[in-house]
Amino acid sequence: MRSVNSLRTVHVFGLTGGMASGKSAVAARFRERRVPVLDADAISRDVALPGSEAVALVAKEFGPEFVAADGSLERKKLSAYVFGDAAKVRRLNAIMHPRISMESARRTAELASRGEPLACYEAALLVENGLADAFRPLVVVAAPLDVQIARAAKRDSLDDALVRARITAQLPLEKKIAVADIVVQNTGTLDELRARADEVLADVCRRIGVDPSRYPV
Repeated sequence: MRSVNSLRTVHVFGLTGGMASGKSAVAARFRERRVPVLDADAISRDVALPGSEAVALVAKEFGPEFVAADGSLERKKLSAYVFGDAAKVRRLNAIMHPRISMESARRTAELASRGEPLACYEAALLVENGLADAFRPLVVVAAPLDVQIARAAKRDSLDDALVRARITAQLPLEKKIAVADIVVQNTGTLDELRARADEVLADVCRRIGVDPSRYPV
């Protein structure tokens, strides 16, 4: 994806993966290398701050019980409520996605105005939302199912059965890999993943024509 602000252009490539596959660790490494990262989850929080239109619409659509006393969304409660119900998910997405898209575009234009040549868009549901071709090259971080389950159960303090249900409710990793330009198989240590992320960044720079020395190790 390219954003144009006057004569300046920033190329935004995509980063996605399955639950607990290591996507966030790769994004963190990109940030260390000074690559701007647009985090779709963080943006979704920002567009649903207390007093926002998104919170008001969620309360109207799903009920005031999904808004906390401080005016913020009860995100975990809302996520559990819509989980597994395609109609509810569509209703929630109709509220959130346009606002996330608008804020993402605003931040991309800001990066372009600063002269940034490259940025990363990190989103768990990038492929599911039909955005793969908008963020080329697309990087997919993958891990074996048993590794995903173990990591997610430890990270989120959930039992294995619930984690498995959440993972299987997502688009299978194989389908994300099928549309990827670059695949990161995260089966080793964190240091190995960081080293692979460095290789990926060099590959992305080569494909786009950006000098990788702009992002020193």
